[in-house]
Amino acid sequence: MKQLNRTAHYITITFLIGLTTVGIFKLSGCRSVPGKDDGTETEKVLPSPGQIEYQQMETVGFIHFTVNTFTDKEWGYGDEDPELFNPTALDAEQWARVARDGGLKELILTAKHHDGFCLWPSAFTEHSVKSSPYKNGQGDVVREFVDACRKYGLKVGLYLSPWDRNHPDYGTPAYITYFRNQLRELLTGYGEINEIWFDGANGGDGYYGGANEERRIDRETYYGWEETFSLVKELQPGIKIFSDAGPDIRWVGNEKGFAGETFWSTISVENMVIGASDQAYLNRGDPEGDRWIIGQCDVSIRPGWFYHADEDSLVKSPQELVDIYYKSVGRNGVLLLNLPPDRRGRIHEADAASLRAFRQIIDQTFAVDLAEGASAKVIKGKRGVMGHPASSVTDTDTDTYWIAGHTDLPVEILIGLEGERTFDRIMLSEPIRIGQRVSSFYLETETPGGTWKEIARGTTIGYKRILRIDPDTASGLRLVIETSYGPPAIAHIGLFQSSAREHQSARYGLAEH
Repeated sequence: MKQLNRTAHYITITFLIGLTTVGIFKLSGCRSVPGKDDGTETEKVLPSPGQIEYQQMETVGFIHFTVNTFTDKEWGYGDEDPELFNPTALDAEQWARVARDGGLKELILTAKHHDGFCLWPSAFTEHSVKSSPYKNGQGDVVREFVDACRKYGLKVGLYLSPWDRNHPDYGTPAYITYFRNQLRELLTGYGEINEIWFDGANGGDGYYGGANEERRIDRETYYGWEETFSLVKELQPGIKIFSDAGPDIRWVGNEKGFAGETFWSTISVENMVIGASDQAYLNRGDPEGDRWIIGQCDVSIRPGWFYHADEDSLVKSPQELVDIYYKSVGRNGVLLLNLPPDRRGRIHEADAASLRAFRQIIDQTFAVDLAEGASAKVIKGKRGVMGHPASSVTDTDTDTYWIAGHTDLPVEILIGLEGERTFDRIMLSEPIRIGQRVSSFYLETETPGGTWKEIARGTTIGYKRILRIDPDTASGLRLVIETSYGPPAIAHIGLFQSSAREHQSARYGLAEH
């Protein structure tokens, strides 16, 4: 390799596409189609503009709130008296402020959970807020929620449980009519909805109108998901649908908030059954997948999804939330954090303080990109594709990127720094609008003696990959991309020094900061 110019202090990034006897065309042939005459390739499986906008939100929130909040249960049986639902100081605007101050860009409300109680006055059931003492039966929590979100600049999402342990017709075709009627109410009566959330908990014991029995359904056929999804898109063309199988956003197979170390946005859904999917596959994705479905990493700020007073001392600390951020957003996913309101109808002070401190830590860590604006040039191999210079990887324009030409193998890019820099966080990004390609890489730093040492190794990058390393002061960093599905493309390389608060062991009591 060409020696570094010691006076300029360069970072060296070497792109190597595992050239074997089968060549690059085998790696890329099933994923790419020829592009323009400039040598680019276009992936067959790409995100929609709406999916790109969704991924750019990075962190969104969940509001679990219903009769369970007042019965101290996680799953209601369906026989709960609506009289139980009586929050004393419900403040949806407080939910939105807490979310906004914590950097969340969207909130999703459990409009109806498995117990069947509806937070809006549905015309199709009496098992709702209209039968509760809340506002003397005149309340509409969904309306308060969507209005609050829009006032504070948040996108709106709604959760409607497919399973309903209260409804007498659950398990019959009549219930599907009821379910779709409620979808129509929610998707036509509350303005633009950014996301609708369907989970996989379906069938089991329940009240079912007084039958008090167990009911099982055929997960593959009962809900008629294809027709249900078509109805949703007809009512709200821009909406994103969440389920195991997407079609826009998918579960990652756990409720810890962790995406896999290897995490592809592409996945195949042909044999996927909502509620009975391979969790390991969901957590990994598939480089040969035929659908682009964003991975959403759901986790609660507390042990439970609904509020329980005995968990007030068990709220995740800001540092725990930061760790989850690195294992979700930092692995090409979107973090969905649950914030359950208490019996007052407010997010508890402990939860709010921890979320606020989490956002402060993230903002401090990524406030200064030590590589921003650094000079960059290709010093080995062709210069890449015209119009996509190496300088794109350190500029501040999120729309620019560098891409290797078909034959630009290997390629070395030098990024010149103003002297040595100390960093312990490395951020890599691919321009996902042209696909996700990189499948293995490692990083090395240059020692004072001119030799190189490996500091990190990874597989996928995608929208964002953040690597945590021990603090390193170096005059050079080398990124070696070993394998890739098609010519690699890099949108951004950033270097950061973590906030000292990342490393504190304190719990949520950081409200004074």
